[in-house]
Amino acid sequence: MDIKVTWQENMRFTGTGPSGHSVVMDAAPEVGGEDTAPRPMELMLIALGGCTGLDVISILNKMRTPPRSLEISITARRADEHPKSVQHAHLRYTSQGVPEENLRKAVELSHERYCSVSHSMGAQLETSVEALP
Repeated sequence: MDIKVTWQENMRFTGTGPSGHSVVMDAAPEVGGEDTAPRPMELMLIALGGCTGLDVISILNKMRTPPRSLEISITARRADEHPKSVQHAHLRYTSQGVPEENLRKAVELSHERYCSVSHSMGAQLETSVEALP
């Protein structure tokens, strides 16, 4: 996989992947950024949610229990010292129209087998589910 990240100005960068889609990143003003885009760490956690979300939707569809909604809330704790990596993250899955047992199984399969982002992070991940009618 080839990725290209290009400096724009100040602390703003644009990253482009093989899909051809681009993502802008920026930093906070206190470190020279202009706060015009998400931080790289935010994008990593968003990617985690997106990766596992794609898995969960696919698995639930294969179980013939497509959800009416799915939301993944992520709370992460970072180390105090540089490189300030994510040490722990809690992912809370809330879905409507899916039996809780199916949601729980889909989440387990995503984290144990399919989600390449979660397997690449090296952080301790914890999950919880809430199935709404």
